[in-house]
Formats: sequence, C-alpha cells, structure tokens
Amino acid sequence: MSKSVYINSVGSVSVQKTFDNSEFLNEITFYNDTVASVINPDYKAYIPPAQARRMAKGIKMSTVSSQTALQEAGIENVDAIIVGTGLGCLGDSEKFVGDIIENNEQFLTPTRFIQSSHNTVAGQIALGINCKGYNFTYVHATVSFESALLDAKMQLEQDEAEHILVGGVDEMVKYHVNSHRLIGHIKSEPVHASKLLESNTKGSVMGEGSHFFVLSNQKQESTYAELVSVECYNSMLKEDLPKKVVSFLTENQTDVASIDLVILGNNGDVNFDGYYNDLTTGLFKDTPQAYYKHLSAEYDTATGFAFWLGAKILKTQTIPEVVRLNKSKASNPKTILIYNQYRGENHSLVLLRKC
Repeated sequence: MSKSVYINSVGSVSVQKTFDNSEFLNEITFYNDTVASVINPDYKAYIPPAQARRMAKGIKMSTVSSQTALQEAGIENVDAIIVGTGLGCLGDSEKFVGDIIENNEQFLTPTRFIQSSHNTVAGQIALGINCKGYNFTYVHATVSFESALLDAKMQLEQDEAEHILVGGVDEMVKYHVNSHRLIGHIKSEPVHASKLLESNTKGSVMGEGSHFFVLSNQKQESTYAELVSVECYNSMLKEDLPKKVVSFLTENQTDVASIDLVILGNNGDVNFDGYYNDLTTGLFKDTPQAYYKHLSAEYDTATGFAFWLGAKILKTQTIPEVVRLNKSKASNPKTILIYNQYRGENHSLVLLRKC
C-alpha cells in the first residue's frame, strides 16, 4: 500500500511579501504595469555578500525559499532535490552570449556559462546543504513545477525517500520580456492588479518567483496539508474540461460537492480565460472560488504560488479576501483543487487535503 504524501513546510519569494512565513498576505502589493518583479528579501541574511554578487537572481531567490522550507521542516538535509523551471537561469545565458559578442569570443569568465544551465538551482542548493542524493530538474514549460511534484510524490509513496525538497523557480529577464511582448503574450497596456480580470485584453502580466516545499511521507507538527494527487494534460478542448475534472476527482474518491475551494489560474488574457470561466459558471458555480495571478503575475512555475496559497489556506483555515473570486465562503476548508492552464495548453490539476 502506497504511503500518503505531506507538505511539511513552505518557502516562497514572490511579487508579494511571502518570504516571511509568520505572515499570510497581510500586506498586499498591487502592481500597475505589464510586468511585476519579486519583493526581494534581505539576501545578506541568507547568502554571504561575496557569493550573492556572483549569483543569478533565480539562484538567490531559490536559496532563500529553500532555506526557509528546510528550517520550517526542522531538517538540515533531504533525500532528494527536485526543481521545476521553465527558463532556468536565462539571465546568465543572455549575459554570457552578450559577453561573447562584446569581447569578440575572447577573455570570457566561466561563471556565467556555468550558472546558465537549467539545473544550476538544484545543484547550488545541493552544494549548500551537502545533499548527495537524487537531484533532478524538470523543464516542461508551464507544467515544470507539477512534473517535479509528480516525481517526488511517486518516490515518497513507494518509500524510496522520506524527505524531498521540491521547488519551482523562474526569473524575469529583459530578453524574454521583449520577445514575449513582441509576439503579444504580454499585455500592451499597464493593468492594475486589482482590475486584472476586467482588463478584457490579450496577453498577461509577466512575473517571477521561487517556491520550495519539503514533501514527506512522515506527518509532523509543521505539516500544512496532504498532497493527494497531481495530473497534467498537454492539450484539451474547452468542452472536455469539465469531464476531465470530474474524472480526476472520481479517481481520487471525491466529487465536486466535496471541494471546499477551487483555486484557478486566471491571468486576464481574454483569449484563454474562457477555460476558467466555463468552470466558474458551470461545474463549480456553487463552490467557493479563488484566483492568484493578480498577486503572483504569470510565469512558467506560477502554480508554485498557487500550491503555496492552498497549503497556507489549509493550515491557517483562512481564505484571504484578496484572492476570493466569488461570494461563496468556506468556513472550514478541507479539500482544495488547483487548476491551471497557459494559452490553452499544459493543463494541470492538483488536489490538496487538510490533515
């Protein structure tokens, strides 16, 4: 019989002040732009300044969020480190190529090249805590984080590991922003975060963030929730979505009526938010609903923010007003469903339960 999987701790660096685990969206930062940068913690408190100067932003964010998760779980090491990222340390890749051109392919320092690979984050964390176990990075576009979750879940269920550090990270860099702006994936006009779903325009607001969690098959005092199931679908017709959701819930011995809160990934893109709207007005019309990308903005591993949000809600038993999508209220949320898709592709369903 497979073991249950628990979220024993969280660590997050995002567009909001989430790096402080003692708070839960107490202070909200509303951007009014087409891009949104993270609120930086005091990196000097986590990383020696000499090291931090040479680190890419994604590595610094992940160092803070992973250390926060490990400290809250009360452990110094883990059996495995699994990271999901859509772009890796793209900033250093961009700088390295720029250096090649500017220096006529001569006198190049290797640091930026070394830090430009996608698995740099997982490797740096492992070096920092001297973890010599399984170390893997998934680069599966907008289901990269879910892929990491699925890998960890299977290992823990089969008792192949006891504690696994799982994370999702993406940094925002100029080249990526410019290219996505050019092809119309980023909104052309600034949007106030509180009015994101009312923008009625194409594209999304681009952001960044890093979210890490210690998953374990051992429940402990710090445990937030149980990770029941994760499912990903590369493509799906809009009309097939309700059937897929019902099938997913049935496979996990639950139903729509048992869902106390559904967290949706609406990003204000008028061309693709219809997937969410069909659920809010149909299958989940009587279910309490929440959304999060007005707080996190959009990036490949933004579901890490949704996962953090769901875990915090189940542990604190409070749903912040700022994330509510409808007027239905859950006084004692026990089961949460997270659904996300990006531009009609890479759909994911994650089921969390209070424990």
